[in-house]
Amino acid sequence: MLEFRQSLPPGDTGRGSLAHGQTVGPHSHVRGQLLYPSTGALATTTERGTWVAPANRITWTPPGFEHSHRAYGETDVRRIDLPVRLCRFLPALPSVFAVTPLLREVLLALSDGRAREPGPRRRLRGLIIDELTDAEPQEIYLPEPADDRLRTVTALLHADPSNSATLRELGRTAGASERVLTRLFQDELGVSFRQWRSMLRVQHALVLLGDGHAVTTVSSRLGWANPTSFIEAFVAVVGETPGRYQAGLRRSQPCTY
Repeated sequence: MLEFRQSLPPGDTGRGSLAHGQTVGPHSHVRGQLLYPSTGALATTTERGTWVAPANRITWTPPGFEHSHRAYGETDVRRIDLPVRLCRFLPALPSVFAVTPLLREVLLALSDGRAREPGPRRRLRGLIIDELTDAEPQEIYLPEPADDRLRTVTALLHADPSNSATLRELGRTAGASERVLTRLFQDELGVSFRQWRSMLRVQHALVLLGDGHAVTTVSSRLGWANPTSFIEAFVAVVGETPGRYQAGLRRSQPCTY
């Protein structure tokens, strides 16, 4: 299995697999790191929140950011470590980018385990930087709170994303009123309670869709009132319908290197 925390020379690459639910505990890197789940989905969590990268996204973690990972489904992970001198071309904060066809092929080729001369390796890394600097981050991002009352509420929803309890009902467990929690969601996370729960469900929907579940099944399992509500929420976060997203995953299945 790929060990994410090992110390490797600048620019090194790797490939490994993570079983469903497998985690990599909190750690940081001296270099920047790109992780591409060519199958499955990979969640990356920092103190700022959680990003999910399905098989058509790549995560970027700058040097020095403490983070952890969790795999959803059998996840094949390609890793590209970037020297500090190249990190200045990418965002200063963790990000998620869409993977273009060219970028996907370069990532797979660079992490295929074959020995390459420094020149070709440098040019392949340069292509990755070129593709990412021209791309807009497409973050499927869920902010996480610091306030203990909010953390109680969000923990309940993390444990069961289909939980349809109102904020007032959840507040009884957290020991806070609906009014206080509403203010905390806006002040600390910058979103409403309904928006946060919707984003949480969309993250889980990405995993279920990637596993091949039908849109109606995903909608029901994650607590949406009907498929239309699910589709509207999904489009608002991801930018495309669940059906189109799922079809894109099928088209982007990479060849094996």
